[in-house]
Parts: sequence; structure tokens; C-alpha cells
Amino acid sequence: MASSSSSSSSTITWVYDVFLSFRGETRKSFTDHLYEDLRRAGVNIFRDNEEIRKGENISDELLKAIEGSKISIIVFSKTYAQSTWCLDELVKILDCKKNYQQMVLPIFYNVDPSEVRKQTGEFGKALTQHRQQFDDRKIDEWKVALTTVADLSGWDLKMMTNG
Repeated sequence: MASSSSSSSSTITWVYDVFLSFRGETRKSFTDHLYEDLRRAGVNIFRDNEEIRKGENISDELLKAIEGSKISIIVFSKTYAQSTWCLDELVKILDCKKNYQQMVLPIFYNVDPSEVRKQTGEFGKALTQHRQQFDDRKIDEWKVALTTVADLSGWDLKMMTNG
């Protein structure tokens, strides 16, 4: 299903239809079900434990996978913001949305979208903890990314039948 898309700045060849960004807590539940359903539907999907070969630099491979995906699906869960990997993925995803018109689809899994948007609750706690290791510029970059994605139209699974 790979194809090309043009933007004013460059042409990109899509390697994946979907990049799946998630925190490990959802791996053996929601995310695995989503991944398998998309695969059965013929979607070429990148998920970190499936596509990164042993011995390769994880961060470089993740960045390439994000850049090479038409769509990014972000599964926000309670502990998503505890992972600096996830937050850095989110920033890269928004960069690709801006530069390559990548589609971004947020899913809110057992977390209220306003908690992500306003960085309250677990999201606020995680960012406060990250302040001990990272400068204000990095924290602000993550906050803007969280707010931006939470403002996009997505799915709040608490509001859906059978979540």
C-alpha cells in the first residue's frame, strides 16, 4: 500500500500506512487488538517490537518509521507522558504532520482528552518529574505537542460502547 505524496518542501515515499505510538501498558490489551485488526484489514503498520531489527539504533529506526508513515495513531493512556520516548515520538509526529501532511489520529484510552490537553492528572505529574532531567524548552515542546494532538478530532474510548 506504499505510495508517494507531495508537499511544497519535498516528496516522500510511504513505507508504512500507519505508525502506532503507545505506552507499553496497553501492549497486551487494546494496542495488540488494534494492531491485529488493522493488519487483518491489509494495513501496513509499524509497531516497535515487530519492525526494529536487533542491533539497530531504536531512536533512528523510530524516527524513520514515523517519517515513512502516512498516518500516525497515538494511543494516549495514563502513563503515556511518563515515557520520554513517547513524548519525543509525539513531537516528531507533529513535525511530519506539518511538513508531509501526515494524518494524526489520537485515541484516548482510559484517559480524558482534557487531561492530555491541559497536562493535568498523570500527564501533569509526569511532566513535573521530567523537569528534574530536562530544560524548560524541552518540557514546553512536549506540552505544545500534547495540547496540539489532544485538540485534534479523535476517539475517547470512555465515551464509546465497549471502549
